[in-house]
Amino acid sequence: MKYILLSCLVFLINCSNKTNLKVTSTAIEKEENLIQVLDTIWSTEQTPIRLRDSLMAIYGVDSELVKGQQVIIEKNHAINEKKVKDILDKYGWPTKEKAGQQGNWTICNVIQHSDNEVRIKYLPMMRQAVKDKKLEPRFLVRAEDRIATERGDLQIYGGQMKYYPKTKSFNLWPVYDPVNIDKRRTEIGLDSIAVFLKNRFDFEWNLEEQIKRTKEFELAKQKK
Repeated sequence: MKYILLSCLVFLINCSNKTNLKVTSTAIEKEENLIQVLDTIWSTEQTPIRLRDSLMAIYGVDSELVKGQQVIIEKNHAINEKKVKDILDKYGWPTKEKAGQQGNWTICNVIQHSDNEVRIKYLPMMRQAVKDKKLEPRFLVRAEDRIATERGDLQIYGGQMKYYPKTKSFNLWPVYDPVNIDKRRTEIGLDSIAVFLKNRFDFEWNLEEQIKRTKEFELAKQKK
């Protein structure tokens, strides 16, 4: 069964890579093609990630198959990032009518997978898009938390998990004021942190543990 699953994964990898090569950045020169381009970006950005996660579940985080799939993810992302930058720089943040139902999600995912420099560059545009009702607040929250974690700061809304090599396990990146995190999340229309972590990562929220981790994080930062 394991070998059958692996064969299916390899087939999907090949399909994903070929699709990304077919649609180049020249396709965005016509605005009416935007939905098609974004659909392709979504497929080539997300399919390899799902395949990597499936391989990780079978063979472990440090397997060569997982590392090989990561190379494909990074190659596809470099292409997709250029396409998304071209779209935003040329048209600004698109409306749902122009981008399609999944278009904004696609753009935000690519930005989320980019370097912090890219996230910071487009953060003002994302904030304005939320004000203009073009973008759901949850996507802005993800970017805000990712920027904070990449800077080595406490995250605000608890959207970012990290892999800790020392314990070989995933845990929530420490959050600012864990006691009031649900209040902050509710104010912008998000589920409680416990519900979010369970649904998204199958991770159990433990307030006492996270308070302790936040204090340890702050102390370590002060020492630095």
